[in-house]
Amino acid sequence: MTQRPPRLLQYGRMPLSALDRELAAQFDVAVLSEQADPDRFLAEQGTHFEYLVTSAAMGLPARVVDALPHLRFVSSFGVGFDALDKESLLRRGARVGYTPGVLDDCVADMAFALLLDAARGLSAADRFVRRGDWSRQRFGIQTRASGKRLGIFGMGRIGSAVARRAAGFGMQVAYHNRHPVEGSPHQYLPSLLELARWADFLLITAAGGDATRHLVNAEVLDTLGPQGFLVNVARGSVVDEAALAAALQDGRIAGAGLDVFEDEPHPLPALLALDNVVLSPHIASGTHETRHAMADLVLQNLAQCIATGRPVAEVPWSAAAATARQAQTA
Repeated sequence: MTQRPPRLLQYGRMPLSALDRELAAQFDVAVLSEQADPDRFLAEQGTHFEYLVTSAAMGLPARVVDALPHLRFVSSFGVGFDALDKESLLRRGARVGYTPGVLDDCVADMAFALLLDAARGLSAADRFVRRGDWSRQRFGIQTRASGKRLGIFGMGRIGSAVARRAAGFGMQVAYHNRHPVEGSPHQYLPSLLELARWADFLLITAAGGDATRHLVNAEVLDTLGPQGFLVNVARGSVVDEAALAAALQDGRIAGAGLDVFEDEPHPLPALLALDNVVLSPHIASGTHETRHAMADLVLQNLAQCIATGRPVAEVPWSAAAATARQAQTA
C-alpha cells in the first residue's frame, strides 16, 4: 500500500517556482493564499496540517498559527524571521527553520554594489548620460570608497562576508553588536553612535524586529555626518526612514544605498525624489544560485524535521525554546 505524503500548508507561493513544484511533488500541498476563503479553510482544515512553508517576506501571522493546533514545524524561505509571529509559534511549540548561510555572499555582494553606487554616483551618472546632460555639463565629483572606514552594524555571517570584501578595497573595518564577536579581527565599538562617529560608511546587516526598530535614527545619522553614507541590506525597520529622507534632503549625510524599506513594496515617497540615494527592490539574495540553494535548504529542513524532529538550520529563539523543553523533560 502506497503511503500518502504528509500534508503541507503553504502560506503563499514561493519566490522560486521550482520550489513550488518540488513541494507539490513531495507533499500533499494546499496553498492558503489561493483558497477562496482562507479563514474558512483554516477553520475547516487547520487540524490536518503539521507542516507549513512560508518565506521571510510573507511571514506568518498569529491568526494562522492559532488555527493550526497540530503544527509541528515551519520551514521559512529566507534569513529574516521578524515577520514570523514568535509568541504564537512558541505557544504552539512549533519549531522554525530558515535558510541562513547560503545567501551570505550574494547579500554581501549587493551591499558593496550599493556602497560603490552611492559613493561614486553610478545610478545618478547613468541618468545623467541618458538625459543627454553630458553634452551640456560635467558630472559632479564623487567620493572614493577605497581606504575609507567601514562601520558594520551587525557582525554576523553577512557582516563578516562584507568585511572580507572590504579588505580588497583596503578599508578599515569596525563593528557594533550587542556583544563583541569572539575571535573577530575587527575593532568592536560599544555603541552605534560611536560606530557612526568613526565610520565613513555605515552598513547595516543587523536583524530586524522590535529590538532593532529605528535604532538608526536622526541622532545616528547626524553623527555619521555630511560626508557619511548609509547602506542597508538588512531590514527596513532598523532605519527611521523619515529621518533618513530628511537627512538626505538637508545634506546632513552624503548619500545612501537601500535594498530594504519599512513598508515594502512602498518606499517613502520622499526617497523617490532624491538623487543621492540608490534604491533597489529587496533583491540582495536574488540570484539564481542563491535562490536555488535557499530552496534546497527549505526542503532539507522539512525532511530532517520530519525524520528527526529538528531542522538543519533553526531560528535561534526556536532552537533555544526546544532546548529548554528538552531540559524540562529530561
